[in-house]
Amino acid sequence: MLAQTMPGTAASQPAATSTSRAAASTGGVSAPAGYILSPTDQVAVEVFGEDDLRTSGRLNPEGNLSVPLLGSIHLAGLTLTQAASKLTELYSRDYLVNPKINVTLLSYAKRRFSILGQVNRPGSIDMPDNSPEGIDLLEAIALAGGYTRIASPERITVRRHDASGDQIFKVNAKRFTKGKGGGFLVEPGDTINVGESIF
Repeated sequence: MLAQTMPGTAASQPAATSTSRAAASTGGVSAPAGYILSPTDQVAVEVFGEDDLRTSGRLNPEGNLSVPLLGSIHLAGLTLTQAASKLTELYSRDYLVNPKINVTLLSYAKRRFSILGQVNRPGSIDMPDNSPEGIDLLEAIALAGGYTRIASPERITVRRHDASGDQIFKVNAKRFTKGKGGGFLVEPGDTINVGESIF
Protein backbone atom coordinates (compact mmCIF):
# COMPACT_ATOMS: atom_id res chain seq x y z
CA MET A 1 0.00 0.00 0.00
CA LEU A 2 1.22 3.45 -0.84
CA ALA A 3 0.57 6.54 1.23
CA GLN A 4 1.02 9.97 -0.24
CA THR A 5 1.00 13.34 1.48
CA MET A 6 0.14 16.34 -0.63
CA PRO A 7 1.27 19.78 0.45
CA GLY A 8 -1.31 21.94 2.19
CA THR A 9 -3.54 19.05 3.31
CA ALA A 10 -4.01 18.16 6.94
CA ALA A 11 -4.53 14.49 6.25
CA SER A 12 -2.94 12.51 3.51
CA GLN A 13 -4.92 10.14 1.34
CA PRO A 14 -3.97 6.88 -0.32
CA ALA A 15 -3.11 7.43 -3.95
CA ALA A 16 -5.67 5.06 -5.43
CA THR A 17 -4.54 4.98 -9.05
CA SER A 18 -0.82 4.88 -8.38
CA THR A 19 -0.99 2.37 -5.51
CA SER A 20 -0.73 -0.80 -7.57
CA ARG A 21 1.78 0.66 -10.01
CA ALA A 22 4.01 2.00 -7.26
CA ALA A 23 3.74 -1.19 -5.23
CA ALA A 24 4.63 -3.22 -8.30
CA SER A 25 7.55 -1.00 -9.24
CA THR A 26 9.03 -0.96 -5.72
CA GLY A 27 8.23 -4.57 -4.93
CA GLY A 28 5.74 -3.51 -2.25
CA VAL A 29 3.10 -5.71 -0.71
CA SER A 30 -0.57 -4.91 -0.46
CA ALA A 31 -1.25 -3.84 3.12
CA PRO A 32 -4.78 -3.91 4.50
CA ALA A 33 -6.40 -0.49 4.96
CA GLY A 34 -5.26 1.04 8.22
CA TYR A 35 -2.32 -1.36 8.60
CA ILE A 36 -0.19 -0.33 11.59
CA LEU A 37 3.59 -0.49 11.11
CA SER A 38 5.47 -2.85 13.43
CA PRO A 39 9.14 -3.22 14.32
CA THR A 40 11.02 -5.08 11.54
CA ASP A 41 8.47 -4.15 8.85
CA GLN A 42 10.35 -3.14 5.69
CA VAL A 43 9.33 0.19 4.16
CA ALA A 44 10.43 2.50 1.36
CA VAL A 45 10.34 6.28 1.67
CA GLU A 46 10.25 8.36 -1.51
CA VAL A 47 10.54 12.13 -1.53
CA PHE A 48 9.39 13.39 -4.95
CA GLY A 49 12.03 15.43 -6.75
CA GLU A 50 14.69 14.49 -4.20
CA ASP A 51 16.19 11.19 -5.32
CA ASP A 52 19.05 11.50 -2.81
CA LEU A 53 16.50 11.38 0.04
CA ARG A 54 14.93 8.11 -1.17
CA THR A 55 15.52 5.27 1.28
CA SER A 56 14.27 1.85 2.23
CA GLY A 57 14.93 -0.43 5.13
CA ARG A 58 13.53 -2.41 8.02
CA LEU A 59 12.29 -0.66 11.11
CA ASN A 60 14.63 -1.62 13.95
CA PRO A 61 13.35 -3.58 16.99
CA GLU A 62 12.40 -0.26 18.63
CA GLY A 63 10.34 0.69 15.54
CA ASN A 64 12.68 3.36 14.15
CA LEU A 65 13.86 3.92 10.57
CA SER A 66 17.02 5.78 9.63
CA VAL A 67 16.02 8.54 7.22
CA PRO A 68 18.41 10.88 5.32
CA LEU A 69 18.85 14.29 7.03
CA LEU A 70 16.41 13.38 9.82
CA GLY A 71 18.23 10.46 11.42
CA SER A 72 16.34 7.80 13.34
CA ILE A 73 12.56 8.39 13.22
CA HIS A 74 10.00 6.33 15.15
CA LEU A 75 7.37 4.98 12.72
CA ALA A 76 6.07 1.86 14.50
CA GLY A 77 2.48 2.25 15.64
CA LEU A 78 1.61 4.51 12.69
CA THR A 79 -0.33 3.73 9.53
CA LEU A 80 1.45 4.31 6.20
CA THR A 81 -0.51 7.54 5.79
CA GLN A 82 0.44 8.74 9.28
CA ALA A 83 4.09 7.85 8.64
CA ALA A 84 4.05 9.88 5.40
CA SER A 85 2.46 12.81 7.28
CA LYS A 86 5.05 12.64 10.05
CA LEU A 87 7.94 12.62 7.58
CA THR A 88 6.35 15.45 5.59
CA GLU A 89 6.12 17.54 8.75
CA LEU A 90 9.71 16.80 9.77
CA TYR A 91 11.16 17.53 6.33
CA SER A 92 9.09 20.76 6.02
CA ARG A 93 10.43 22.15 9.31
CA ASP A 94 14.05 22.62 8.28
CA TYR A 95 14.82 21.09 4.92
CA LEU A 96 12.17 21.18 2.18
CA VAL A 97 9.34 23.40 0.99
CA ASN A 98 6.08 21.51 0.44
CA PRO A 99 7.60 18.03 0.22
CA LYS A 100 5.59 15.22 -1.36
CA ILE A 101 6.35 11.95 0.38
CA ASN A 102 5.28 8.35 -0.25
CA VAL A 103 5.73 5.54 2.25
CA THR A 104 5.38 2.04 0.82
CA LEU A 105 5.31 -1.24 2.73
CA LEU A 106 7.85 -3.56 1.07
CA SER A 107 7.42 -6.56 3.37
CA TYR A 108 5.83 -7.38 6.67
CA ALA A 109 7.72 -8.02 9.86
CA LYS A 110 8.22 -11.72 10.31
CA ARG A 111 5.18 -12.91 12.20
CA ARG A 112 5.42 -16.45 13.43
CA PHE A 113 3.34 -19.11 15.13
CA SER A 114 4.46 -22.39 16.67
CA ILE A 115 2.94 -25.78 16.05
CA LEU A 116 3.71 -28.84 18.14
CA GLY A 117 2.47 -32.38 18.54
CA GLN A 118 1.18 -34.63 15.81
CA VAL A 119 2.16 -32.76 12.64
CA ASN A 120 4.84 -33.80 10.17
CA ARG A 121 7.05 -30.70 10.61
CA PRO A 122 6.55 -29.24 14.11
CA GLY A 123 8.29 -25.96 14.89
CA SER A 124 8.06 -22.23 14.42
CA ILE A 125 6.53 -21.13 11.11
CA ASP A 126 6.37 -17.72 9.37
CA MET A 127 2.92 -16.34 8.59
CA PRO A 128 2.46 -15.92 4.83
CA ASP A 129 3.09 -12.30 3.73
CA ASN A 130 -0.42 -12.04 2.31
CA SER A 131 -1.95 -12.88 5.74
CA PRO A 132 -0.31 -10.58 8.30
CA GLU A 133 -3.23 -10.72 10.74
CA GLY A 134 -3.55 -14.50 10.80
CA ILE A 135 -4.39 -17.65 8.89
CA ASP A 136 -6.96 -20.41 9.12
CA LEU A 137 -6.08 -23.30 11.44
CA LEU A 138 -6.21 -25.84 8.61
CA GLU A 139 -3.78 -23.72 6.58
CA ALA A 140 -1.44 -23.58 9.59
CA ILE A 141 -1.53 -27.37 9.84
CA ALA A 142 -0.85 -27.66 6.11
CA LEU A 143 2.19 -25.37 6.47
CA ALA A 144 3.47 -27.80 9.12
CA GLY A 145 3.24 -30.69 6.66
CA GLY A 146 -0.20 -31.92 7.69
CA TYR A 147 -1.24 -34.38 10.37
CA THR A 148 0.75 -37.48 11.29
CA ARG A 149 -1.11 -40.78 11.02
CA ILE A 150 -1.79 -40.82 14.77
CA ALA A 151 -3.00 -37.20 15.01
CA SER A 152 -6.35 -36.40 16.54
CA PRO A 153 -7.83 -33.36 14.73
CA GLU A 154 -10.55 -33.10 17.37
CA ARG A 155 -7.93 -32.64 20.13
CA ILE A 156 -6.19 -29.37 19.20
CA THR A 157 -5.34 -26.65 21.67
CA VAL A 158 -4.27 -23.13 20.77
CA ARG A 159 -2.50 -20.98 23.33
CA ARG A 160 -2.63 -17.23 22.77
CA HIS A 161 -0.91 -14.56 24.83
CA ASP A 162 -2.36 -11.06 24.81
CA ALA A 163 -2.58 -8.06 27.13
CA SER A 164 -5.03 -9.86 29.42
CA GLY A 165 -2.76 -12.92 29.78
CA ASP A 166 -2.78 -16.42 28.32
CA GLN A 167 -5.89 -17.87 26.73
CA ILE A 168 -6.30 -21.54 25.86
CA PHE A 169 -8.71 -22.56 23.09
CA LYS A 170 -9.80 -26.17 22.58
CA VAL A 171 -10.54 -26.68 18.90
CA ASN A 172 -12.16 -29.56 17.05
CA ALA A 173 -10.69 -29.22 13.55
CA LYS A 174 -12.56 -32.31 12.37
CA ARG A 175 -15.71 -30.13 12.20
CA PHE A 176 -13.94 -27.70 9.86
CA THR A 177 -12.90 -30.39 7.39
CA LYS A 178 -16.51 -31.61 7.17
CA GLY A 179 -17.78 -28.08 6.61
CA LYS A 180 -19.65 -27.88 9.91
CA GLY A 181 -17.72 -24.98 11.41
CA GLY A 182 -16.54 -21.57 10.44
CA GLY A 183 -12.87 -22.17 11.08
CA PHE A 184 -10.39 -20.83 13.60
CA LEU A 185 -8.03 -17.91 12.98
CA VAL A 186 -4.45 -18.55 14.07
CA GLU A 187 -2.79 -15.25 15.01
CA PRO A 188 0.91 -14.36 15.14
CA GLY A 189 2.45 -15.64 18.36
CA ASP A 190 -0.05 -18.49 18.84
CA THR A 191 1.14 -21.95 19.90
CA ILE A 192 -0.84 -24.85 18.45
CA ASN A 193 -0.67 -28.35 19.88
CA VAL A 194 -2.17 -31.21 17.86
CA GLY A 195 -3.07 -34.08 20.18
CA GLU A 196 -2.52 -37.77 19.65
CA SER A 197 -5.45 -40.09 19.02
CA ILE A 198 -6.22 -42.63 21.70
CA PHE A 199 -6.87 -46.06 20.25
